[in-house]
Amino acid sequence: MKKMLFFITDWVSTKRGMWITIIAWLVLMLGLSAGPQLGDYKINNFQSLPDEAKSIIAQNKTEKFFPNEQGTPGILVFHNENGDINLDEVNQILDGIILENIEGIRNIVDTRSLPPQALSGFISEDQSTMIVPMELEHGLGNDEYAEINDRATEIGTGIADKLESTSFYITGPAGISGDTIKLFERADFVLLLATVGIILVLLIVIYRSPLLAIIPLVATGIVYQVVNQSVAFLGAGGLEINNQTTSIMGILLFAAVIDYSLFVFSRFREELNHYENKFDAMKHAMRATGEPVFFAGGTVLAAMLVLLFADFRDYQNFAPIFGTAMFFIMLASVTLVPALFTLFGRKAFWPKVPKYGVETEVKHGVWGPIAKFVVNKPALSGGVVAVMLVLSALNIFNLQYEFDMVKSFPEDLPSRVGYEIVEQRYDKGELAPTTLLIESDNQLTEENIMEITERLNEEKEIASIRPAGLTEDGQAAKFSIALAMNPYSVEAMDYMEKLRDETPETLDDLGMKADSYFSGITPKLVDEREVNNSDIIKIVLLETALILGLLVVLTRSLKMSIYMMATILLSYVSALGLGVFLIDVLFGFEAISTRVPVYAFIFLVALGIDYNIILASRFIEERKNHKVKDALEIAIRNTGGVISSAGVILAATFAALTTMPIADLFIFGFMVAVGILIDTFLVRGMLLPALILFFEKDKQTSMQ
Repeated sequence: MKKMLFFITDWVSTKRGMWITIIAWLVLMLGLSAGPQLGDYKINNFQSLPDEAKSIIAQNKTEKFFPNEQGTPGILVFHNENGDINLDEVNQILDGIILENIEGIRNIVDTRSLPPQALSGFISEDQSTMIVPMELEHGLGNDEYAEINDRATEIGTGIADKLESTSFYITGPAGISGDTIKLFERADFVLLLATVGIILVLLIVIYRSPLLAIIPLVATGIVYQVVNQSVAFLGAGGLEINNQTTSIMGILLFAAVIDYSLFVFSRFREELNHYENKFDAMKHAMRATGEPVFFAGGTVLAAMLVLLFADFRDYQNFAPIFGTAMFFIMLASVTLVPALFTLFGRKAFWPKVPKYGVETEVKHGVWGPIAKFVVNKPALSGGVVAVMLVLSALNIFNLQYEFDMVKSFPEDLPSRVGYEIVEQRYDKGELAPTTLLIESDNQLTEENIMEITERLNEEKEIASIRPAGLTEDGQAAKFSIALAMNPYSVEAMDYMEKLRDETPETLDDLGMKADSYFSGITPKLVDEREVNNSDIIKIVLLETALILGLLVVLTRSLKMSIYMMATILLSYVSALGLGVFLIDVLFGFEAISTRVPVYAFIFLVALGIDYNIILASRFIEERKNHKVKDALEIAIRNTGGVISSAGVILAATFAALTTMPIADLFIFGFMVAVGILIDTFLVRGMLLPALILFFEKDKQTSMQ
């Protein structure tokens, strides 16, 4: 592997190899750009649960007994914040939307033809609000959701603005889906601009060279387009692609390419002091950094592929998409990146151009004294850091989860405004009713249905239950259940879990030989919580074992690999604990999505190992000719600058996710940024060196 890598990097570092590499990447980018576009294959209605989940089985069984290609439901919300709803104004808005005959809307309930008693069921108890159900056609694509939502909203709000008292919103799954699509489209563009801007400014500020800022961004831009188009081909081949995955993928790509570029040009700058010819300098720079950079990328790739073993399909979906991104990032780190820096040579570092023979070593104004302090006072530096990390980690016991997706959207988003109006004025369970299917060995009678209804109505947690269908042969009956609590709440999930377990016994008590199946939002959330908890354990164990094995291969030392892995895990738990505290204090988020700890683990562990590898590789290299203490000081001094620069830029890149108007991505970006800074300055700068001094002995070690 090492010989093959040296062959590639040696060839790329030649004049001919440099030009062929750059041209080949440009041809690849332009060729792939002629293919399908990624935006055409993004979906919003992504099924997160595996087919074996109880709620998915229930959903499929319900559709089997009551076949109906039901489209996406929505709720038209009419609200007067200053008094009673005006029915004439409601009808004007409804008339405008219905007469437009918007393509994609299958049905809007005509409340004008309802008798007063039936109509009252659509009006809130305080008389301020009226809801009207609608249904979109089955099988719509993402763009169609957004177009329908836009057109209906434009008509409805256009009329409402001319009226005296009525406000109009679209919510429910149809409204939320439409708003989500538009939200991500706008946010992804802002995210891209923010990411590029942050990286450009930081590179210029840190390295004070415009070309050193532009070259990595040029490499990133080429890789970004290649990866986007490659993922589009996966989408054309049938892979489901959701919006959050692609947003995070873009951040990973920018972060990793810039990171590896810093490691390459940092060593290139050193070698330009030793070699007059830029091709020779890059050859020796890549012989020193090519393997650790490629190995670091391979570790991140392997970590992403671990997600294939998850049951939660959101995590599974990450694996092929992020795996594709990391494959091209690894390839670029040993081909495109060194080729571009070789092309510019010493000019890349203008105005601080490294001159052959003038400087024998890059100056280390900050990390020189730090390195000396750490190796002379390892117990103090490492001990203080360890105590701080453990104290931060203890805050994970205050971690609480949020399952209400709508609460992660901006407060002024129309579908969220409408959602909260409905939540406050109607039975909360009406926001997302649960479907109960009873499948019986014997024919179900009307009396059986009444008995089931009456028994479940006795439950104080159920606001209402009504029969919703009976098959002709009487083998199956369907019920619609509205809970007396928010269907997205932990309280509702706990109750649904209990109800699902107890219903078979209830049917036995009623003398029915029947099976029960619960489908809908709340049963799905119960399954998501269960699957997610299982996946967290599975992913942590598999990834820890995988990275530990890779570290053993790299360091040829089980002992060193164990304490390197231990620092990574401690760093992650500390970042999670500190992040939970900070997002509450600074931003008022009392709970987070269940996905955030998993995503943060994947990225903090996978990317954190990169810095371990860079430091350990340099230590092993220097240890061939120096004692442990001296080798470690040289390693900290020479890698400290580039690791801290890379860490700051990497943290800032993930912090760009805080520009996203979706709370899950905001929290994820913030937590990963905090974790990277902890990892960069405390763990890699102080704790790991202290452990190396404590455990390693003075003996010759080589990196095969």
